[in-house]
Amino acid sequence: MSFAFGIGIGSQNKQGEWLEVFYQQPVMTPDSTLMEVIRNAMDYHGGNLAISAAAEQLSQLANALRQVGETGQAVLAEKAANSKRPVVVTILETDDTASSTPEVYLKLHLISHRMAKPHGLKLEGIFGLLPNLAWTNEGAIDLNELPERQLQARLEGRTLEVKSVDKFPQMTDYVVPKGIRIADTARVRLGAYVGEGTTVMHEGFINFNAGTEGTSMIEGRISAGVMVGKGSDLGGGCSTMGTLSGGGNIIIAVGENCLIGANAGIGIPLGDRCKVEAGLYITAGTKVALLDDNNELVEVIKARDLANQPDLLFRRNSQTGAVECKTNKSAIELNEELHANN
Repeated sequence: MSFAFGIGIGSQNKQGEWLEVFYQQPVMTPDSTLMEVIRNAMDYHGGNLAISAAAEQLSQLANALRQVGETGQAVLAEKAANSKRPVVVTILETDDTASSTPEVYLKLHLISHRMAKPHGLKLEGIFGLLPNLAWTNEGAIDLNELPERQLQARLEGRTLEVKSVDKFPQMTDYVVPKGIRIADTARVRLGAYVGEGTTVMHEGFINFNAGTEGTSMIEGRISAGVMVGKGSDLGGGCSTMGTLSGGGNIIIAVGENCLIGANAGIGIPLGDRCKVEAGLYITAGTKVALLDDNNELVEVIKARDLANQPDLLFRRNSQTGAVECKTNKSAIELNEELHANN
């Protein structure tokens, strides 16, 4: 059983190096019949490979796919045979560390298509395989080739708009999952997992290998590696500390039905039904005063000792400045209308 497969339409620079790849219909755990067709048509003998495909080869692949009932992939192969851009057939026999740009893009697509969840795929070393590109209204452009393209556009009476300079493109240029709202699409990277029912407002951000289970209002930052549970909301300007922003190897997550207030932040994983007061940033080493039902001090501990515990309310004492924690027995009544995004 192979791990993943995809027919991709991509971009290359003048040296023939892959810049990016679009997989409209990636397949995770393709069945043995599909893989047998791929082996024969693409002369594939195993391993993880990104095979550049010519038009004739793609036409033969389309015919073979249609004969075994793989109609969707057959139609895609037929269309790819007429592509003006280079085509790649990427086969991942195993979820090993990627060795090429098309392999990385296939894995990012699998996450954004909701076929795999954050932390479900090996993404180590992908930064070295993703070229830093100019993302423009004419597609991805190698930075070394950008000045020439800008000049050519001006000479032809056009303006080449550079929307960003980054290793990752925005997700919606490749995948738009069902049942979501994104106010500013530039703030969600390819490789994000955006669960059905999620709304991402203008200041919200979702990095690659991170995301939401669904029915969440995101007005803050979901950093790489962070997963937000169903029904949890991130207030305006708040943040989660990911593996790329100081969280180290600790997997930061937000449980279900939580609320992180505006301009607040977490550096520990939260259990279900937790609330962090607006403006309060909790790191693993933050000293927290535990209070009983009578608001009497029980003990002072580090926030890491409260990781993944449910029904907690974190707040800052407005008189002493101390960070306090109480059991949030009333939980959080999240606004149902806020989550009715369709």
